[in-house]
Amino acid sequence: MIGKIRKKLLPLVFSEIISDPVICPICGRSIPESQKDAHHLIPKSKGGKSFEYLHRICHKQIHALFKENELAKVLNTAESLRNHSDMQTFINWVKNKSDDFYERAAKSSRIKKQ
Repeated sequence: MIGKIRKKLLPLVFSEIISDPVICPICGRSIPESQKDAHHLIPKSKGGKSFEYLHRICHKQIHALFKENELAKVLNTAESLRNHSDMQTFINWVKNKSDDFYERAAKSSRIKKQ
């Protein structure tokens, strides 16, 4: 009987604990649960383990613009990604959109030339 009560109360307790909004380190906007993506700062294929939560659109844009080698060697922090000129153009565009805005990202011509 106590197990059933705990199962019902547990989500309520965790929702109160985790209610602080998560801020995207790329665009600085609040991330709704439906748009939260985990981005490995160093790609998992290159041995990366740590990650940060980003907006889905920010995450897709990063992978549309940069190769995994670039992400692993040069652009392996949120700050380095934010400071890249291509990302700054994207950030200036997306910062005025609503928090739950999403649009598909097209692959960069740099990526297509592989």
